[in-house]
Amino acid sequence: MLYILIALICLLIVGSIFYYNTLVNKKNRMKEAWSGIDVYLKKRYELIPNLIETVKGYANHEQKLMQDLVRLRNEGLQTQQNQEKINAENHLSENISRLMLFAENYPDLKANTNFQQLQTQLESIETEIELSRRYYNGTVRENNIQVQSFPSNLVASIFGFENGIFFEINNSIERDPVKVSF
Repeated sequence: MLYILIALICLLIVGSIFYYNTLVNKKNRMKEAWSGIDVYLKKRYELIPNLIETVKGYANHEQKLMQDLVRLRNEGLQTQQNQEKINAENHLSENISRLMLFAENYPDLKANTNFQQLQTQLESIETEIELSRRYYNGTVRENNIQVQSFPSNLVASIFGFENGIFFEINNSIERDPVKVSF
């Protein structure tokens, strides 16, 4: 009977260590995936001022759009919490879409070589952000499954592991068509 009790205690300890290490692994993968998104967001932040300067000459009457882009870019740079950064990025994406639609109405701007290069870079960065979001959301899914599944949820609750936050698009931003008015 004593051997059975010792075996059960050893099994419980080994199982706890296994689940703890698995949870740590999932949490670190999630952090690594978020840092990948962060890299592309910083590239986007660096590109936005160049894009704005190129468009400014053609769009004196669209100052509010330009000011909103600068403000949202700065908010995104200053935000530390994942959920706040996700919200800021959704608003920034909406305004970048508005800027691109705005540019469609200016043939001279569309023909501008600097604008074309910046637009190509922005499209490339947006694609990388999308891929990074997918990877990040995959790591969040795996983490959340581990945190919520029995018996690892017991270890997760004891050691304070939490569900990750998905990087989801805002329903009104990327799913609905962007409206531009002059």
